[in-house]
Amino acid sequence: MQSLLFYFTMKFNDNEFSNGKNTQHIAPKKLLLLALILVFLTIVPLYLLTTSRSPPPSPKIDISDLRNIGIVKECDIFSGKWIPYPYGPYYTDATCSLIIDQHNCMKFGRPDTEFMKWRWRPEKCELPFFNAKQFLELVRGKMMAFVGDSVGRNQMQSLLCLLSSVTHPEDISHRYTADTTYFKRWFYADYGFTLATLWSPFLVKSRDADPNGHSLNSLMSLYLDQADEAWASQIENFDYVIISAGHWFFRPLIYYINGQIVGCHNCYMENITAVTMYYGYRMAFRTAFETLRSLKNYKGITFLRTFSPSHFENGAWNEGGNCIRTMPFTGEEMKFDGYNLEFYLTQVDELRKAQKEGKKGGLKFELLATTEAMLLRPDGHPNYYGRSPHSNVTVADCVHWCLPGPIDTWNEFLLYMMRKEAWRSFYEKLQKTIS
Repeated sequence: MQSLLFYFTMKFNDNEFSNGKNTQHIAPKKLLLLALILVFLTIVPLYLLTTSRSPPPSPKIDISDLRNIGIVKECDIFSGKWIPYPYGPYYTDATCSLIIDQHNCMKFGRPDTEFMKWRWRPEKCELPFFNAKQFLELVRGKMMAFVGDSVGRNQMQSLLCLLSSVTHPEDISHRYTADTTYFKRWFYADYGFTLATLWSPFLVKSRDADPNGHSLNSLMSLYLDQADEAWASQIENFDYVIISAGHWFFRPLIYYINGQIVGCHNCYMENITAVTMYYGYRMAFRTAFETLRSLKNYKGITFLRTFSPSHFENGAWNEGGNCIRTMPFTGEEMKFDGYNLEFYLTQVDELRKAQKEGKKGGLKFELLATTEAMLLRPDGHPNYYGRSPHSNVTVADCVHWCLPGPIDTWNEFLLYMMRKEAWRSFYEKLQKTIS
């Protein structure tokens, strides 16, 4: 309660003294706003302000009054460390039947379990536990999409399992597509909530360019100024969009703008200018954000989930590399630098531009900064304890994440940000009603 009072007090201080002049009187409208907020807070039942893992059952209530989502303490949740948590994960492969084989490390014989017994602790606060009831109330009657590659789908699968403690969805993918592996839709009838994943590993239009056909490292062409219609044609009515991309940009790529070749990464072709993979990465996110801003009916909140590190050791992914560690790194053991930092900074730079431009049209772009935390979790990957129907099982998977595992923290981050956004929107609407 005190943290929220502090938040609103700071809001008043910012508004009253932003011109550098002290005033002894608060404007009547702002005094009324403060009074309304205080009255609202006094009627919030304390049992609804908890952030425990297993909240008591509650009747269906209108999310607009915010009483069922709890106070949000303002904090930088993305800077911190992993601490031992002996109580284990929210779910297991025995309690969640929705884990796919690619992420189901325990099903395929992973012998250690310590990787499931760590919890992220921000430097200056506690990260609230994931509360499935709170999440479902926040998204009642809404639609959420994960747009990007299979790591984005990995996060969606984590969310399915986290929500399974409250309710189970219906798979309605077949109503929208014939490709029900890469394009999934789940419907939670009790909440009128749709959860989707839209496969688009580059975010922009792409095609195979290798004369030998498609493979794990074959040459591809990217049209950096054209959003991939696989997601752009479907996204307009979604309320929450979590957008991400990453490891596909390491492969050989030819870049096009306005239908003309502007360069390539790792293609070694004569008469084509060599550019870094960061150029294509930047332009892909720029186009994705511009596309969202240009859609007439898109009113959703966009979350950028930042680059997810891999942890190959003893060789590259195609050279026998693996990830056999069973404990997290400390901050001293693993520094946030190199390509992990460059990818992250590239994304964030484009997000800041999108935030500035989106504000003009009332659109919000938020940062879901997972990179630094996940850099410390070499123990969280399937390695050889997962099965993908589209890849050779002799190749270690040090890109995706076991379920349950550290990727569940991404959805703790997401829920925290959604709750914070709900309070922020409430405050903004309250201001407008008395202005």
